[in-house]
This record gives sequence, C-alpha cells and structure tokens, in this order.
Amino acid sequence: MFLPVSKEDMLSRGWYYLDFICITGDAYVDHPSFGIAIISRILESEGFKVGIIAQPDMKDPDALKALGRPRYGFFVTSGNIDSMVAHYTVAKRRRSRDFYSPGGKMGGRPDRAVEVYTKRLKQLYPELPVIIGGLEASLRRFAHYDYWDDNVRQSILFDSGADLLVYGMGERQTVEIARRLKKGGKAKDMTDIRGTCFSCTADFEGLDKAVVCPSFEEVKTDKMAYAVGCRIQYDNQDAITGKAIAQKHGDKYLFQMPPALPLETAELDKVYSLPFERYYHPMYEKDGGVPAIEEVEFSIIHNRGCFGACNFCSIAFHQGRRITVRSKESVINEAKELIQNPHFKGYIHDVGGPTANFRQPSCKKQLKYGLCAGRKCLAPTPCPNIEVSHKEYLDLLRKLRSLPGIKKVFVRSGLRFDYMMQDDDDTFMKELVEHHVSGQLKVAPEHCSAAVLDKMGKPHIEAYEKFSRKFYDMTKKAGKKQYLVPYLMSSHPGSTLKDAVELALFLKRENMRPEQVQDFYPTPGTISTCMFYTGIDPFTMKKVYVPRDAHEKAMQRALLQYFNPKNHALVVEALKKAGRQDLIGFSRDCLVRPLNPVRRTEKERAMPVHKGDKKRKWQKRRKS
Repeated sequence: MFLPVSKEDMLSRGWYYLDFICITGDAYVDHPSFGIAIISRILESEGFKVGIIAQPDMKDPDALKALGRPRYGFFVTSGNIDSMVAHYTVAKRRRSRDFYSPGGKMGGRPDRAVEVYTKRLKQLYPELPVIIGGLEASLRRFAHYDYWDDNVRQSILFDSGADLLVYGMGERQTVEIARRLKKGGKAKDMTDIRGTCFSCTADFEGLDKAVVCPSFEEVKTDKMAYAVGCRIQYDNQDAITGKAIAQKHGDKYLFQMPPALPLETAELDKVYSLPFERYYHPMYEKDGGVPAIEEVEFSIIHNRGCFGACNFCSIAFHQGRRITVRSKESVINEAKELIQNPHFKGYIHDVGGPTANFRQPSCKKQLKYGLCAGRKCLAPTPCPNIEVSHKEYLDLLRKLRSLPGIKKVFVRSGLRFDYMMQDDDDTFMKELVEHHVSGQLKVAPEHCSAAVLDKMGKPHIEAYEKFSRKFYDMTKKAGKKQYLVPYLMSSHPGSTLKDAVELALFLKRENMRPEQVQDFYPTPGTISTCMFYTGIDPFTMKKVYVPRDAHEKAMQRALLQYFNPKNHALVVEALKKAGRQDLIGFSRDCLVRPLNPVRRTEKERAMPVHKGDKKRKWQKRRKS
C-alpha cells in the first residue's frame, strides 16, 4: 500500500493526523532507487504515521497544507537529482523532459526546489522543524560554486532557512532525529548527530574541536581559499577519520558533524526488505506514468559507495568511498519478488550500484583506519595494497541467473574496467561476456590524454586499451557480437584543444564513433567543479587550464565527433587553432578534408589514371 498522498488516503487508514510529512520534487515513486521512498518507509517502520506531498504546485498557497499539520515536522528533498540539473542542460538551456515527473513533463518542481519548499513551510508552520536532505541539500551543504548563477552561494542551510541538514545516505540520521522529536526534543538542540549540519554561533562549545574551513566571505572572493576549503571538506568525508568542520557565514557558522557510519549488511538488508510498492503511484496513470521507473523497475541495487572517486562525480561526497553491500540472500529475495511481478518478462536489467563490480572494500586496512585522505585506490595507477576479487559478485550473478523464471541477468551499471584488469582470475570477465552483456557494455574511459585523466581522477588510457583487447578477444571466442560503448567527456578542466585533438585521433585509430558526447557539467560539490571555478587543483594547489569559452567548448565537442558533416567547419577551425593543419587533408591520417577542396572536372573524372598519376595531378591542382 502506498503511503497517504491525500486526506482521503489518511481517513481510509483511520488516521486523523500525520507525524511527519515528506515533501519531494519528484513524482511519488515508491521504489528503493528513490531516496524519499527509503526515508518515508524507514519512518513508517519506526511506527510513525507518514504522508507524501509530491511535486506540490507552488502557485497554490495551500499546496503544502494538503495533508494538514504534522505533529513533529517535515522532511524535504528536491528529489533524486539537483533541481537545477534536472531543469537545465550544460549549455544552460531549459530541458524539454523531466524523467522524474508524470509523463516526463517539465514544470513539476521549481528551480532550487529545496529552498522554495522550505521557505514556504517556514511561513506556514514557523513552529515546526524542517529537515532537508537528498542530493541537492547534501552537495550544497557548504558555501559552493553555483554554475547557473556563475557565483558562489552560501550553504543551502542558510539560503533555505531549514533547521537541520542531513547529508549523505540519511537512514541513521533520520531515525535519530525522528525519535528525539517524538520525545519532545528541539531541532536546535540536535548538535551531536553524525551526518548532519546545523547553524551555530561563535560561543558553541564544539567549535574549538572542529576543523575550520575558509569562510563563505573568503571563498566568495578568494579562489585560493575556495580550493583550500574544498580540500578540507573532502579530506574529512571518511566516516572513521573525518572530523567536524565549521565554516563561518557572516555572524554564524555552518557546523558539519562527522559523516554517519555506513549501514552494515544486515541494516542494508532491512532497508531493502521494507514494503515498497516498487512502482509509481497510480494517480500518474492518466499522465502515462513516470519515465524514471523504466530504468529501475527490474534492476537490483546490491551495493553503496565507490572507492573509484572520480573527481567529476558526486558519489564520494554523498555516499562515501567505503563499499557496503547487501547480503546475497537479500538480493536473491528481491529477484524472487520481481519474478512474481506481472510486468516481469524474465530479464533483470541490472545488478549494480554506483560501481557494479565493487563487492568488497579496496583493502581491509580501511575498515579500521579509514580510506586514505588525498589518495585514490585506482588512479592514476592501482594502489599496491588493493585487494581485487570478483568471486562473491560472480557467485551472486550465478545464483540469480539460475532462478526459475529468470531468462537473463544483465549488468548495466558502471563497471570499473581498471579494477577488473587487476583480477588475476579471468572467470568473472569470461562469464560477464558470455551471460551478462545485452549486446553493448557501457564503460567510461572518459578521455585518452594522461594530463586530462589525471585531473579527472581516472586511470590512464592504457588500462582501457588492455581491457578492450581482452573484451573483444573473449567476445570472439564466445561467438557473440557485442560492443563496448565508451562514455567520453569534453572540456573537463585540464583539457586543451590539443588534448581534444589527441582524443579524436585515438577514436579514429580505434574506429570508435561516439553518438553522444557529454560536455563537463560543473555540478555542486565536486572536485572538478572546484577546478572549473578556481582554475586550481585543490589537491596540488597548482593552476589548471579550464575551457570556459562556449565556442572553444563547441570545438572540443566537435573534435570528438569529427566524422559528423555538421561539425566539419568547427573541426577545421579547431585543428588550425591547435596547430594541427597536418590533419586537414585527404590522406588516411587526416581527420577531415579541407573546407573547400579542389574538385576535379568532369573530363578529369572520366579519364582513367593510375593511382600514382592521380595523386600527382591532385597535388599539382592544389598547388595552383
């Protein structure tokens, strides 16, 4: 049964009030891939009466009153992604579709949804606590560069006026906050809950024990201070070694408690066993449903966290780098539930998570001492202490595909091919190729230039080349036609036109023609966004070249699709600017032909000529 979305739903349960109301910028989808679904079901499992207001119409002054006044407070999120990312492309153009809204229609949520919802709630119910969380709140918890304003904004805690901010995966914090509120506690007194941020003044007794980050005023005017602050924030993101952080905003401080401890396997199993409907609310049927369910309805999440920690990715700052997993029994039980679903056709679309083939910590040392600050487990080369094994993940996949009613089990989440290549046992890769690829396997080399990959926090291209050769060799031996689909990114900090040319040549050499290329998107809270704004690498404090000009970014993107006739003029211009005119011509080594090539006359085309004579005649005509 879905949680109440109206007073009629409440009365059908015999409820005349709610304890908590959850506000979300997404449509109501009761599936564990949606953060608000987990938070609401966790609260329900604690015995609280919980209701959902999904995508309230903010033009209606009574939209947030739809379920009445809750006894204890509100939990607010913009949804599964930042509302500005949901609304705007990297070119800052308004998107045409919102996959988290009914029928994929835009306009279901406001820009900066967390702020808008919270401010309205504070006007309506000033005496009730409002707790904000989810990706938008989590990644904007400190003063941060905002790409859409092209400016540094203060913490979303202050911009929204919320009482508490929950960052990261919020189950532990949510339960603790709810229990204390039920006992009569005040949100302003909750200053000891890990995984939360709150506002305090200079006389707060915990301030002297916190790591002090450069203030909002400093990072807004001094890019070096911004880079220093970014490094402090990332170095204290580990649940074992992380310290409390304080960042001054005017006469107040944002105070971040150390990260919450990740859920252990038994706790994760409990979360995923909650009575989710695993579908969108039936009120959306008239609109054609919610498109986001299509990717996750028959997919299973088996892990959390990612020690890959790419610089442009928000996972390390939100979920953390430590890997936590569900038990195999829990995953198998979920698969058995899918088999009973009348919509299920026998295909599990994915068994993954942030990185599908991470099923254990990168090394045992981190369980006691935490993950190494300022270092990566896999890039630019794997740490010598890394422990690689796919045995448990492979055993899980084997068990799933042996279940009656299962035709195929695919892996479509990101796979770290560099981690795979460190495994001395080829069994996993062999069975991946034979059983778990749906024609195309998506992988993310992102670039080929070592200088750019270093700024991305990715392994050098040799790791991908080695993996690619092995994949196609195994595919051939298996008698299958399967292909790698590489994700590529243009205009990342550190990428010059020469680096983009290098990538174009790599694509030509490898006979790869990407249909889509992603421009780097400076989303809140990532290391790469820090580089984009400051032009400084926060881990080396050295300057980084940043392609900001729209025309240069267009040239870099065009080079990655040099073969597209629409990009011809841009590619020629880019090659000239990069000093690579040698790649404009007619030989096999060239990327494109000249813009206005000399054409043979009809008489010349009719004349039979030897290959050598033909070449000499063309050279003569070009000179003339």
